[in-house]
This record gives sequence, structure tokens and C-alpha cells, in this order.
Amino acid sequence: MKTSEDTEQMVREQYTTTTPGTSLERPKNEYVYKIGIYGWRKRCLYLFVLLLLIILVVNFSLTIWILKVMWFSPTGMGHLRVTKEGLRLEGESEFLFPLYAKEIHSRVDSSLLLQSTHNVTVNARNSNGEVTGRLNVGPKMVEFHGQQFQINSKDGKPLFTVDENEVVIGTDKLRVTGPEGALFEHSVETPLVKAEAFKQLRLESPTRSLSMDAPRGINIKAQAGNIEALSQMDIKLHSSDGVLLLDAETVRLPKLPEGTRGGSGISQGLYEICVCPDGKLYLSVAGIGSTCQEYSRVCQ
Repeated sequence: MKTSEDTEQMVREQYTTTTPGTSLERPKNEYVYKIGIYGWRKRCLYLFVLLLLIILVVNFSLTIWILKVMWFSPTGMGHLRVTKEGLRLEGESEFLFPLYAKEIHSRVDSSLLLQSTHNVTVNARNSNGEVTGRLNVGPKMVEFHGQQFQINSKDGKPLFTVDENEVVIGTDKLRVTGPEGALFEHSVETPLVKAEAFKQLRLESPTRSLSMDAPRGINIKAQAGNIEALSQMDIKLHSSDGVLLLDAETVRLPKLPEGTRGGSGISQGLYEICVCPDGKLYLSVAGIGSTCQEYSRVCQ
């Protein structure tokens, strides 16, 4: 606690320092107080300021080094440029996590290459985040999951369309070059089946029947070869409303059985094939001589 004498002494000191020409005695040195930091505290403060300065210089140098190494610029970073259309990335890039984008396209003079050590997956999502379409390119197969898969030409014409109900090929010609041809487990609808030039066309059903149906007619034509129909059992040519027309210079049936003549007037179930002037065929009961004239009324 300060006493009255101390208070008086402090007032006297202030008066002495502020009033010129006074003859009062100045206080002794024991009443003079030094203001500031001295000794080891001052050295520690200078050391701390120096350390902060060194850290500031190091951080500034690292910032300059990072900006230079990463190729930061006002337009982007490295090969990545920010344009009005979006982001432009030049050269090869590696993405460690999924990439979300609305549109990805390459430059006009180069192609777009997507490469991965395992597989490349492209997903399409709706507004709720659900996957509506997926294209997965793996090391052994290419899978597509979606309601419809379609390949268009550069003019926008559908070339190949696949959905749950059917497969539509929109090209003018479907060419199968495999040595075993094409295998169809069910029916095929097409206006024309044609082989390559100087190649044979073969329609075969190993274990089932082969049926060709058309509402207006079936035309089988070989311009430079023969037409053969082979069957283990029977070959039937049937026309419900029209006629069966064999239009050729010569019609041969080389393996027809030949009957033996029995007693007089007995045909033994043998028949003679007769031909009308208009090409119509009919059977007549075989006899010793020709019996076609007897049944020629069929031609009328």
C-alpha cells in the first residue's frame, strides 16, 4: 500500500519534470523505472520474429514452386483450360475416381480414347440418380443394359436396333461371312436370301423341318448352277389354289420304279404318267399299251 509520503514524493517529481526553473532536487535513481523488454525476453522476441520471417519466406517460395510445377495460369492449370464451353483437357489424363460430365468429345483432328486396365463403364442416370443405361467394356465382353440399343449412321438412319421384343437391321444388305453361315433358332423374315458371287447358297435344318412361306409367292433362282432339294423322308410340293408349274426344256424322273406286266387286264396298281398339251400331268391306269388317250378328258 502506498502512503501519503509516497504520494507526495510522486507529485513533487511530476512538478519538477514539468515546471522549468524550479530548484527542487531531483529524485534519486532508485525512483526511476525503466519501461520495455530487456534481457532474455528481448532475445526470445527477436528469435520468434526471425522464425516467423523464415516461415513466411519458405511458404512464399513453396507457393511459387507449386504454381510453377502445376502450371497455374489465369486460364487454368496445366493441360486443363477453362473456356466458355467448359473444360478443355489436352494430352493423356488419368482419373482415379468416377468422372461426371454432360458431354465428352475430342478435338476435330483427333480421336477420343478411353482406356482402363480392367473395364470402362459409362452410366446414364435420371434426375433421381437411378441408372437408366449402362455400357460396360470389359476384357472379354461388351455389355449394355437399357431399354433399347441402337446404332445410327452419320445421316441418322437406324442401322441396328435391339430391344426386348425384336432385333431390327436397317441396312440394305446383311452379310454373313462365317464358314458355318448363320444359325437361327426361330423364324426369320426377309425379302431376299442370296449367296455371294461364285458361292453356294444352302438352307438346312438338321433336326427339324424347313418351311418357306410367302403371301405372294416364292421364287428360287440359280443363274449359273443347279438347285437341289435333299430330304431324308418326303419332299412335298403343294399348291392349294394354283398349279404346280415345271417350266423347262426337259423334265426327267430317272429313278421312277418300273412295273412288271402281269396277266392280261391286270394293272397290279401301276399307273402311267400322262402329259396334257398345256403341261398338266395326270395318272392313268397302266395297261398293255398306253392308256393316256382313254383318260385324255382330264386335259379338257
